[in-house]
Amino acid sequence: MLNPAASVSGVKEQVIEGKTPEITLDQTRKLLASIKVLRQVKNKQGEVVEEVALVVGLRDRAILSTMRFTACRAGAVAKLRLGDFQHDGEQYVLRFREKGGKSREIPVRLELQRDILAYLKAAGIEEDGKDKPLFRSAVGRTKKLTEKPLTTERICELVKRRLKDAGLPERISPHSFRVAAITDLLTKGEKLEDVQYLAGHSEPRTTGLYDRRKKQVTRGIVERISV
Repeated sequence: MLNPAASVSGVKEQVIEGKTPEITLDQTRKLLASIKVLRQVKNKQGEVVEEVALVVGLRDRAILSTMRFTACRAGAVAKLRLGDFQHDGEQYVLRFREKGGKSREIPVRLELQRDILAYLKAAGIEEDGKDKPLFRSAVGRTKKLTEKPLTTERICELVKRRLKDAGLPERISPHSFRVAAITDLLTKGEKLEDVQYLAGHSEPRTTGLYDRRKKQVTRGIVERISV
């Protein structure tokens, strides 16, 4: 027996904004500031005689800075190799491997360059083979790096752990950095096609889903409702 309702077309839901929340600039600053990258060594008199680099802290800060300043996905960070961080004669660039086999180079701004170079120096892997992982896993509580890459899952876990340690909302995720970067650039008037390329999107409509400017306008309307 035929279902008479089967031939009736339902109303298609039009998605105008993604569900991932953005991370604010203040939250990002708080998060990065909460990561310890140095440990002070004191003598018997309590005087600081040495500062030791904490390689896991430097690694995590470099990962967060990469997502902050390139709008890349956690999966793209996990795929980075040492050879993907290179100097083109004028500046450092990062070469990302994205969905669908796409590859693109993103210039590295000075803050990110500083963080990656500090991590590489502390890890002692600057001279390793170009095919070796850029961001590597650590062995339990020893905090020593292995030669294995951090997986996408582990990167998501470390982001959540760092957010918790900094006292920031649990709803924030690695994708929140991508949302924040895209929204920030569009707010500053950057061309949609340029932001689209940075994000690695094939269509401008997809980039628009990351734009949270609409949410700010909606909040303003809500605040004007009489109480």
